[in-house]
Amino acid sequence: MASLFRDRTLGYSRRDSTTTGAATSSSAAALSPLPSPFPDLTPSLSATDIRETAYEIFVAACRTSTGKALTYIPSISSDRSPSPSNNSNSSSPSPSVQRSLTSTAASKMKKALGLRSSSSSGIKWAEGSPGSGGKPKKPVTIGELMRVQLKVTENVDSRIRRALLRIAAGQVGRRIESTVLPLELLQQFKAADFTDQREYHAWQKRNLKVLEAGLLLHPHMPLDKSNTAAQRLRQIIQAALDRPIETGRNNESMQVLRTAVMALANKSADGSLFESCHWADGLPLNLRLYEILLEACFDVNDEASIIEEVDELMDLIKKTWGILGLNQMLHNICFSWVLFNRYVATGHVENGLLDAADSQLAEVAKDAKTTKDPAYAKILNSTLTAMLGWAEKRLLAYHDTFDAANIESMPTIVSIGVSAAKILVEDISNEYRRRRKSEVDVARGRIDTYIRSSLRTAFAQLMEKADSSRRASRHQPNPLPVLAILAKDVGELASKEKEIFSPILKRWHPFAAGVAVATLHICYGNELKQFVSSIMELTPDAVQVLRAADKLEKDLVQIAVEDSVDSDDGGKAIIREMPPFEAEGAIANMVKDWIKTRIDRLKEWVDRNLQQEVWNPQANEGGFAPSAVEVLRIIDETLDSFFQLPIPMHPALLPDLMSGLDRCLQYYVSKAKSGCGSRNTYVPTMPALTRCTTATKWGKKKDKTLNTKRNAQVATMNGDNSFGVLQLCVRINTFQRFRTELEVLEKRIITLLRNSESAHVKDFSNGLGKKFEITPAACVEGIQQLSEAVGYSIIFHDLSPVLWDGLYIGEPSSSRIEPFLQELEKNLTIISNTVNERVRTRIIADIMRASFDGFLLVLLAGGPSRTFTQQDSQIIEDDFKSLKDVFWADGDGLPVDVIDKYSTTVRDVLPLFRADVDSLIERFRRSTLETYGSSAKSRLPLPPTSGQWNPTEPNTLLRVLCYRNDEAASKFLKKTYNFPKKL
Repeated sequence: MASLFRDRTLGYSRRDSTTTGAATSSSAAALSPLPSPFPDLTPSLSATDIRETAYEIFVAACRTSTGKALTYIPSISSDRSPSPSNNSNSSSPSPSVQRSLTSTAASKMKKALGLRSSSSSGIKWAEGSPGSGGKPKKPVTIGELMRVQLKVTENVDSRIRRALLRIAAGQVGRRIESTVLPLELLQQFKAADFTDQREYHAWQKRNLKVLEAGLLLHPHMPLDKSNTAAQRLRQIIQAALDRPIETGRNNESMQVLRTAVMALANKSADGSLFESCHWADGLPLNLRLYEILLEACFDVNDEASIIEEVDELMDLIKKTWGILGLNQMLHNICFSWVLFNRYVATGHVENGLLDAADSQLAEVAKDAKTTKDPAYAKILNSTLTAMLGWAEKRLLAYHDTFDAANIESMPTIVSIGVSAAKILVEDISNEYRRRRKSEVDVARGRIDTYIRSSLRTAFAQLMEKADSSRRASRHQPNPLPVLAILAKDVGELASKEKEIFSPILKRWHPFAAGVAVATLHICYGNELKQFVSSIMELTPDAVQVLRAADKLEKDLVQIAVEDSVDSDDGGKAIIREMPPFEAEGAIANMVKDWIKTRIDRLKEWVDRNLQQEVWNPQANEGGFAPSAVEVLRIIDETLDSFFQLPIPMHPALLPDLMSGLDRCLQYYVSKAKSGCGSRNTYVPTMPALTRCTTATKWGKKKDKTLNTKRNAQVATMNGDNSFGVLQLCVRINTFQRFRTELEVLEKRIITLLRNSESAHVKDFSNGLGKKFEITPAACVEGIQQLSEAVGYSIIFHDLSPVLWDGLYIGEPSSSRIEPFLQELEKNLTIISNTVNERVRTRIIADIMRASFDGFLLVLLAGGPSRTFTQQDSQIIEDDFKSLKDVFWADGDGLPVDVIDKYSTTVRDVLPLFRADVDSLIERFRRSTLETYGSSAKSRLPLPPTSGQWNPTEPNTLLRVLCYRNDEAASKFLKKTYNFPKKL
C-alpha cells in the first residue's frame, strides 16, 4: 500500500516534459487495461487528441470564479530568460493552478479510500534539468504537475495558456461554461503560431473533430435529423478536414462556423437558450475526457502509485464538472472504474488500488438507490458489468486464481464482484423489482455460484491429476485406484477450502464451507456411483476405494455440520444436498455376497463329504470323522480370510458370517445323525397279554412273531454298516469335537476382532454375533440322541440273543442273567475305548438305563415264554443286583447316585414279584377303581399300556399277574378279561 504514495522529487528525472521517450514507452507497455465500459468515440479522435482536449478543459476550468483574467506564468523559474509571450502587464496566476506543492498535510481522499501515506511526504526541490545550468527550480505548481501527468509539452501548455488569456480578455465577466472552448481556440491561433503548417493543420483538425464529437456525434441533447445547424456544421467540418479554414475574427467561414456551433451549443430541446454552452457534456464523450483527467492522479513513471498531491489535484479536476456536465454520482462511478482498471492494468500488484475501488463502489451503491435516470443507469450498467465480468472470471475459478502470494486481494475482489452484482440486480434489474426483496439474497447467491463453480473446476482438475498419478504408478506394486487417490485429494481440497477460502467467503455467505463440501460431496458421489455400479465382486481395489470414500464422506459431513452449527435448521439443508455415498453399505453388500459364496461352498462341501464319510473309528487318534477335521479347517480359514479383508466394519458383519458358519455346522450335525435312530427305534413292540397255568410247558417255546417284528425293525436301521454302534460312537466323538473346537474358535474370533482396526470397546460388551449359537445345542442334542441310540442298540439289538431271547425263558433258575452280563461287559469295554472321555460317562449311563429298561421289559412284557412264581422273586432281585454291580465296577464305574437314579423304577417294581396273588389282585382292583372311578365297579376295564412302569399303576399290576405262574391269577384273568393261555 505504501508504494501508492511515494515521495515525489519533481524535476527533469521525474515529471519533466523532457523525460526520455524510452522511459515513457516502457511505462506504457506495462499497462494492460480492460476495454473501457464507455462507448467508443469517433475513431478519428486519437488518445492523444482526447488527452490534449482534456488538458485544455482542465486549464480552462481552473480559472477563478471571480472572472479575473487567467494570467499566464511560465513554469520555468524567473531567473531564467523570460518567455517571449510574457509581459509586464500580466496579472497574478490563478491560485488553484499555481498553488505551490509544499503541503504535507494528510490527504483526506487517502483516508476516505483507506490509502496509506508513503514514508516521506511533501515535495522536494527538484534537481536542475539538462540545459538549466544545474540551478534548482522553484516549487512546481499543481498546474505544472497536471501538465507532466498528461504528458503535455511545455510548448503546447504555453500556447494553451496564451489562448486562454486572450479569450478571458475578450470575455471579461463570463464563466468558462458559457464558452465553446475549441471554437475559441480555433479563432485565437493562426499557422504562424505553430512550428509548421502541418502541425497547425493537425491542431485545427483536432479541434474540429472535438466539435463534431461534442455537438454532432455525442450531443448533450438528441439532435433532430432536420436540424439545419447540425447539417451546416457537418458540412463545414468535412470541408475543413480536407483543407484548413481561415479562422480570423472577421473571416466569413469562421462566422459561419461560430453561428452553427453556437446554435447547437446554446439551444435546448424546446428552442430556449441555455445559460451555458453544451459542447463536451454529452455521454460518453464527457466520461472519456473525465477518465483521462482522473488517470492523471497516477504517477506517469509509476503507474501503480497515486501521487501525493491527489487531494489538490482532485479539487481542480472537479472544477471541470461544469464543462463536462458531471456530478458526484458520475464522478463516483468513473473514479471507481479508473481505480479498478489501474489495478488490472498494472498486473494486480497494488492491492491498495483494489481496496480504494471497493470503497468508491460503496458510494456508487448509495447513488444507485437515489436516481432512476436512464442515462446514468446505462453508464452504471456497462461499468459494473465490466468490473463484474473481470471479478467473476477469477471468482468462478478462485482456486486457480488465488494462492499464498495473492490471497490478500481475494476479499476485495469478492466485495467488488458482490457489490457490482447487487447494484445490477437490485437497482437496475426490473425482475428484482417485481419480486419481493426477501426472496432474493444477491450476495449469498453470487457466493454460492462462485463456490460451486470453482470447486467443480478444481474437482475436474483433481480427476485429471489422479488419473495421471495412477498411470504413472501402474508399474509399481499395489498402485492406488484412481478414486482412492481422488478421495485423498478431495479431502485435502476441502481442508484448504475450510482454512483459507471459507473464512473469506463467510462474510457474504454464512455457510460457505457447507456449500463447498456439499459441492465436493456431489462431485465425488457421482464418480463413486459409477464405480460402484461396475463392481462385480469384492476386490482389494474396490474395498480401498470404498473405504477412502467413507472416510472422505465423514470428513466432509463433519465440516458441513461444524459450519452450520449456528443455522436455524442445524445444517439440515446442507446435509440434504449430500446424498450418502453409502460406501459402508456397498462394502457391506459385497462382503455379504462374499460370505454367502463361501457359506454356499461350505454347505456343498458338507453334502458331498458326508455322503462319502464311513465313520471309521480307526480313521484318527481322536476317534472322530475326518470330514469334521476338514470342515473345521475350512471354517478357520474362512475366519482368517474375513478378518484379512481391508474393511472398516468387521464387528458389524461378523454376525452374518458367524450365522452362516453356524448353520453349516448345524447342517453337518443334522445330516450326520440323520438315520441313526433313537431309543424308540430299538425297543421292541410289546406282545398281547396272556395268562398261564402251572400245567402248561409252552414257556419253552419262543415267540416267533415278536422276534420277527423286532428283527425286521432293527434290520431296517442297521442295513448299512455306517449306522453300527461304533459308527454311532464316531459321530458322538465328532459332535463332542465340534463342541470343544467351537469354544477355541470363539476365543480366537475375539482375538481377531481385537486386532481388527475397526473394533471398539462396545464390540466386546456382549457375545452376540461372536459365538456359535445353534451348533453347540445341536451337538448336545445329537450326542443325547446318539448316546441313547447306542445304549438301546446294544441292549435290544446287539445283546438281544442273551437278553430278549435268553433271559428267564422257561425256568428262571436255569436262564439267569450271567450270559447277558458277560456280553454286556465286553461291549462296555469296547465303548469305553472308542468314545471321548468327556462323553463316556453319559454313554455308559445310557447303556445302563437301556439295560434296566430291557430287564423290566423281560419281566413285564416278555411274552408267554416267561412265567414267574412267587419264589422266583429272589432270583430276579439277585440278578438285578448283579446287573447294577457291572456298572458300579467296584467303584471304578458309574457313581452310586447315578446308578440309584436310573434303578429307581426297577427297585419299585421288583417287590410286586414277591407279593402273593390275592394281594396283587386286590391292589389291581383298588388301583383301577381309583383310576376309572365308579364306572369300574360293575366291570373292571382293561388298562392301556403306558410303558411307564409303576407299582401302583394298573397296567403294571396286571402284567405281573399275567406272568404269575399261579392258578388263582389265571382264573382271575380268564374271568375278568378272558385272556387266552397263549398267543
